[in-house]
Amino acid sequence: MKISTKGRYGLRALIDICLFSSSDMVTVKSISERQGISERYLEQIFSSLRKGGIINAKKGAQGGYFLAKKPKDFRIGDILSVLEGDLLLIDIERDENDIENFISENLWNVINNKIVNFFNSMTLEDLVNNYKEYKKEDMYYI
Repeated sequence: MKISTKGRYGLRALIDICLFSSSDMVTVKSISERQGISERYLEQIFSSLRKGGIINAKKGAQGGYFLAKKPKDFRIGDILSVLEGDLLLIDIERDENDIENFISENLWNVINNKIVNFFNSMTLEDLVNNYKEYKKEDMYYI
């Protein structure tokens, strides 16, 4: 499994929405400028996120994007599944070979479960809060 730019940029855009949408909607143009991601690519990513029920959109002059629910209600695993599809390292099928079945049950299933559990242990709110803490540490006072 390799997380593509779609997954990475999608998470960046969602964190951006959380940080900059306090009461307003966030436009693709503003996210594009802040994150250095092309508007066209963001529109493709947002199309997937809308279909997946992660974000909503409002059209018009005062339009933009906003989260469909609170950040604490979105697990990172759910977001990445919408953007990337299956989060499994290896697709496992039952085999006639006992050694292959043993390896599948004791190695591949274990690592697949660890990956899924890791991503599902974190929410979008967790990432946003961790980012805010990270930014506090970066501040220098004179």
